[in-house]
Amino acid sequence: MDFKLLEGERVILIPLEMQHMEQLFQYAKQPEIWEFLPAKINTKANMEEFVCAAIQGRERGEEFPYVVFDKTLDKIVGMTRYLRISKQNKNLNIGWTWYSPEVWRTRVNTECKYLLLQYAFEDWKAVRVEIITTIDNNRSQKAIERIGAKREGILKKKYHGEDYVFHSIIDDDWKNVKNRLESFMEDIS
Repeated sequence: MDFKLLEGERVILIPLEMQHMEQLFQYAKQPEIWEFLPAKINTKANMEEFVCAAIQGRERGEEFPYVVFDKTLDKIVGMTRYLRISKQNKNLNIGWTWYSPEVWRTRVNTECKYLLLQYAFEDWKAVRVEIITTIDNNRSQKAIERIGAKREGILKKKYHGEDYVFHSIIDDDWKNVKNRLESFMEDIS
């Protein structure tokens, strides 16, 4: 998969590099970001390990991590990734998404998902995209379902010994999901 920088009206998804580590750490210090994620970033060393692991995953062809640059705030405000990339099955996940709380409930997440899904379905020709979250993360589940992903079920102790809720969007659904996301972006800043 030939991943690249993705740009929208408000955000730019920039391929993650080690030089982003310091900026990411500055915005990752708020504990509410990590409340429902299996990793907890408390120190620069934690962030360095996190970024190194993401870059190593990219080098193995398993994932593609991005930093999220908010053009309105003129700074990096979080991360997101393509994960579990299966070229032979033409499917992947979108996940490990986190943002500084200052951009929660703004256009940022909607536009990031739009850019990632558009590239996956229209350029890469994915047949399936999964979005997964922990069972106790109701805010993320609502956001995932709001964009039009279908809840498929719960897998017990799937990753890190935790239960996860699986959602998907398939290629047949993309047109409706795309229209839905575009209408949301017209209404939010």
